[in-house]
Order: sequence, then C-alpha cells, then structure tokens
Amino acid sequence: MSKLKFIVLCLLCAATGLQAQTLVGDYEELPNPAVAPVGEWNKLSALAIGWGTTDMRYAKERPVARKNLSLKANLHGWKNETVSAQAVVSAPQGLKGLHAVCSDLSGKAGSIEARHIELFFARYVMTDELDKDGGGGCGNRQKADYDSSLVADPLCPLQSLNVEPQTTRTIWFSLHIPASTAAGTYRGTIELRDAAEATLGILSLQVEVANRMLPNPSEWAFHLDLWQNPYAVARYHGVEPFSQAHFSAMEPVMRRYAQAGGKVITASINHKPWNGQTQDPFESMITWLRRADGSWAFDYTTFDKWVEFMMRMGVTEQINCYSIIPWRLSFQYFDGASNSFKFLKAQPDSPEYREFWGRMLRDFAAHLKAKGWFEKTHIAIDERPMKAVLAALDVVKQADPDFKIAYAGHYHEELAMLIDDYCVTLLHDEFPTDVLAKRKAAGFISTYYTCCSEPRPNGFTFSPPAESEWLGWYAARENLDGYLRWALNSWTTAPFQDSRFRTWAAGDCYQLYPGQTSSIRFERLREGIQAYEKIRLLRQEFQQRNNQEGLAAINRLLEAFDRFGLDKTSAAEVVARAKKQLNNL
Repeated sequence: MSKLKFIVLCLLCAATGLQAQTLVGDYEELPNPAVAPVGEWNKLSALAIGWGTTDMRYAKERPVARKNLSLKANLHGWKNETVSAQAVVSAPQGLKGLHAVCSDLSGKAGSIEARHIELFFARYVMTDELDKDGGGGCGNRQKADYDSSLVADPLCPLQSLNVEPQTTRTIWFSLHIPASTAAGTYRGTIELRDAAEATLGILSLQVEVANRMLPNPSEWAFHLDLWQNPYAVARYHGVEPFSQAHFSAMEPVMRRYAQAGGKVITASINHKPWNGQTQDPFESMITWLRRADGSWAFDYTTFDKWVEFMMRMGVTEQINCYSIIPWRLSFQYFDGASNSFKFLKAQPDSPEYREFWGRMLRDFAAHLKAKGWFEKTHIAIDERPMKAVLAALDVVKQADPDFKIAYAGHYHEELAMLIDDYCVTLLHDEFPTDVLAKRKAAGFISTYYTCCSEPRPNGFTFSPPAESEWLGWYAARENLDGYLRWALNSWTTAPFQDSRFRTWAAGDCYQLYPGQTSSIRFERLREGIQAYEKIRLLRQEFQQRNNQEGLAAINRLLEAFDRFGLDKTSAAEVVARAKKQLNNL
C-alpha cells in the first residue's frame, strides 16, 4: 500500500490593494453564518464516513447520515480519462489531522498506481445568491442585500486537515486512468486516518476501464476559452507584473487550464479593454509610443513574454487580442513630446480611429508574422453593437486582409460569415443550422458562452456542480466547437475566503483559485469536456462503420440537454442519466 503525500500549496489573500499575503499551509475560513443543527448532530454518536456524490456541495454545519453514504464507489472511464469521487466525513466530536491513504488499484490485467490519484480537501468560501427575481446574477450588489452562506468549492491539495466538532468535511479524489491501462475492473481502498494514524474508516474504490482511449488534452477538439487575467496574479502575490516571480506564481493556474484543454491565450493590447470591470484591470501588453517628432513605435516585449509563457504551459492554438472596441472608446498612448500618457477618443467609423488603429495593426501584423504567430492571432471583440463591429472589421481588414477575427456576443446574420471565431450567448442566441454548417465548411469556430445573465446553468460558487459538467454535453448536442467564459482567474480581494463581488453573483469572476488549488466547478467542467470528446470520437467511429443505431442513441441521450429545461430537471439528473447511457455504447 502506498501513501499519497501532497505538499500544501493553498494560498490565502486576506489583504486589499497591492499588499499580498502568501501563506503556504492552512488558512482560516470565514465564520459560518449558518447555525449548526445541534439536535441532528446529537443523533450522530460517532463519525459518519463514506462516499457521497460529486453533485453535492455538502454543508459544513450539517451532519450527513450514514444511510446517505456508501462504503463503495463505482467509477467508469476510458483510458487516459480523469474521473472523480467525493468522500464525506461528519465529525460530532471533531478530529485532528484527517488524511487519506490510497492503495494501488488492482485488476486481472495489472494495476493503477496510487500516484495517479490527486487528493483535494474541499474548503469553504463565502457565496451569495441570484438576483432577487431569480433571473440571473448581473448588476451592482451590496453584500447586505443578499443572503450569504459558506459553500464548498476550493479544492486544496492539503496533506491533512483538522476537523472542528460538529463539522462535515469532504475529500475530493481525482483519478487519472493511465493511457497504458488495460481494459477491465480495478479495485482498491481509501483508508481515512487521524493524526495518530488511527484508522477512521476504509472505503472501497472500483473503476471500470473501457477499451477506449481518450486523447491527451492538447489533442482535444473542444475549443475551451477561459479568459486569463495575469494582473490578478501579480496583485495577489505582490510581485512585479511579468517578472520571473510573476510567471512562477502563474504557472500552476495556467497549467491546470491547459490540462483541461485550454486553447486560447487572452492578450490585452490596449489599456483597460473592459473599463476596469474586475478587481484587477487589464493593462496593455503593448506599449503605444508617439515620439516627440510625431512618429510612432510599438513595444511588444510584454506581449511576447506572455504569449511565450502561455505556450510553454501548453496553450498553443490561438491568441485573442482585446479589444479594438473597448467598453470606453478611449485609447491610451504615451506621448513623448509631453512625457505623459494621453488618450484619443474616437468612434470606430471615424477617420481618427481608422488612422490610429490602422497604423498599429499594420505594425502588429508584421511583428506577428516575424514571430510565426500571425495565423494563430485573432483581433477580438466582445458584446459591442453590430454597427461598431462592422466599422472595426473594415479597419482590421484594411490593415491586413488575412487578420482573423473573434467575436463574443449576440448572433447577427450580417456577421455570420465574417467572424472566424464566433461565440454566442446560451439563453438568447443560436446559430441557424444552415449557417452552422457553412461555418464548419469554412473552417470557422462556433461556440457559446455563459456569464452573469444565466441563472442556470452557470458556474457561480452556489451553482449546483453538475451544471458545470452540463456545459460540455450541451456543446455536443448543438454540434458546437466549444465554450467560453469571461473569467478564469479574475480574483476577488480574498478569493479563498470570499467569492462575492461588487458587480456579479459570487464566483462569476473566477473558476480557479491561486496556486495549486482547483475548484469543484472546474473539475466538473473538465469532466463535461471529456464527455464531449468521447461523444465526438464515438460519432466518428459510428459514422465510419455506418452504425446508424449508435448515432441515433447518441442523439437521443443528448436531447435531454435542453438549455431551457433545467427549471424542470436538475443538471445532476440529466448528466447522470446521460453518463450511464454513454457508458453502455
């Protein structure tokens, strides 16, 4: 039996502004506004330990009855897939040093070593709720106006954790099935112990490995675009932007994005493209300089460092540059004559705009071609009026007709065949079937996104975990190429403790936490992407074999992923049923 030991890499920021607190080890969660039901705890005379479900965010203050837990978990997966399970511990008297000891998983054809299991303790973060009308999570909000609660979401790779009396804790297990694993059944155990190495309980883990192979994440077709914010990392860790210390701090976050199949690098090419909507505004990665003699120069040093770093992390397919139409049509540049920053205010259809951006884009195109990045680069726009978009596109194509364009926003017929990477909203837009076919034939990317406006499905810290997985299945149903979310890591002031933000429902700003810490939402999102890939591969196989029955079965199971259906049937029910059906194909 081999014991998994993980060095603690959870980080806490309890400060504001540029002051950072990086604590290697444990951190204190905020006080729980919910009162523990003493009567229910009194009925629990001893520890309750067992497997729960990854569909639940177990309440910290509530006991989980033994009858609702299982001593055996049965997982199903393909070779090279990652599957997960969640163990639950309800401790009436509390305990010190809770930790897990994992055995190898053994089968007739070999074994899966315990080192392929990644363990996380689920920690608790403050969240809030949807808007009062239940119609979404957008708009300015005061914390006092919304009910707040502690919810399980950060998944921290702690070696052990102390459990307070009358507290429930969970341990998340992510098992990566090695590509070399032979098909078959593998069995092992998870032994939970305390600080004195006393056995608290032994849980069985069984994995059915199918004789099918999932490609490596770098080879997944799913177009995952989660916008990265390097400036949040610099502020949180208190390091100079784009210094070596900054890149070191960003590495675990961006590697986890790549390991989920992340395809797109988010690059800001002008000052505050989103008008500072996040705790840490995006600055320009390109220095725009007007010399004293009136000539112009553009410094791409930071842009190059950022792109090269992200490519080293494994995000290599696309670079999206924001934004030629920022939320405020005000463009910063450094004026050498006055030795100060100045701003140009111009509309996209104005001569001043055309001259300002045309000059830069021509220079930018030459730089990108010299770096070998031109074909990967998209000039990106989000949620701007169609008239402004058309005017901006004309400027881009005049600068270089081969520039690619990315747009996230409402569907417009006039833009359908002009946008290389077109992403529409989930609840308000869809691509007509014939248009989607034309876009695929042209080699264009067609995706969808969610943001604060969708009550469900969504990835708020209070959203049911299965809704994050639902997103990948829906893309498969609609024959879309993938999914976009506006924020991977635009952290709040203290992201581990409080996910609430001044403008949107809690958790909208980030899916990953600092350091090695994942989240329940992110792990379930990755599982949905894996499902998308499995469906894609099965469709290819069935089409090659003319297996019409198999194709029809896939279409039937995907019918349940109705974007308007989650008010009637939970994402957990829909996903669980679809997984079972998919495993039988």
